[in-house]
Amino acid sequence: MADHPTQRPDGEPRRSEDVAFARRMRMDFQRIEMEYEFAVDEVLTKVSILRREFLHLHRYNPIEHVGSRVKSTGSILRKVARLNIAPTPEAIRAGIQDIAGVRITCSFIADTYQVLEALISQDDVRVLQVKDYIAAPKPNGYKSLHALIEIPVFLSTGPVPVTVEVQIRTIAMDFWASLEHKIYYKYEGQVPPGLVASLTEAAHLAEQLDQRMEELHTEVREGERFEDATPDMEEQLLMRLWESTRSGDATEGPSAG
Repeated sequence: MADHPTQRPDGEPRRSEDVAFARRMRMDFQRIEMEYEFAVDEVLTKVSILRREFLHLHRYNPIEHVGSRVKSTGSILRKVARLNIAPTPEAIRAGIQDIAGVRITCSFIADTYQVLEALISQDDVRVLQVKDYIAAPKPNGYKSLHALIEIPVFLSTGPVPVTVEVQIRTIAMDFWASLEHKIYYKYEGQVPPGLVASLTEAAHLAEQLDQRMEELHTEVREGERFEDATPDMEEQLLMRLWESTRSGDATEGPSAG
């Protein structure tokens, strides 16, 4: 049978200050989760705008998929205990930097760097750390761009700086990372050496696939640029409108004073 709410696990009665502390902790964690959820929303909005801009101006969308998550209260508490962090909002914000996460999956390697630069160059984004695991993969073959950014969340009480971890990778990198995570979860971190070697080999194959697909993409884009040299119907109409406007200005001449 579960302990009565007014009793501690050892059977002793709970003190009023213990109950007050627990309630305050619950409110603090609710606020923390809310702030990080809002921060994720802000990043997702920025990414959505970038996608639309690329489509409108460049007729190309480098972002294939976007995912996000905010750690649950239970997950945060377990990490607080594991890292021996004080259970206060200030200590948690300072000691745990992966409470909020956004993962951006791109088509090609060049896209990952382009998206990262477009995101971190915004005025309200403060870059805390960037780790380039694409240029320097982890020993097991893991590849991705990791950026730790801080953005303001505007609440009724004023702006609150919140940290968000952003991961940017290609489709091949994401597929490999997902498989690697499932394998390590299944074996609880104790993966057989032969399977580790196979994972590392698969990472090299994924890298070769990324490089080959990017070469094909570059070849296709070069052909598109050649085709784009001829104005389409909309561009021709705009050019005619501009020319008629200029000719009209020339016909009217300077106005009398």
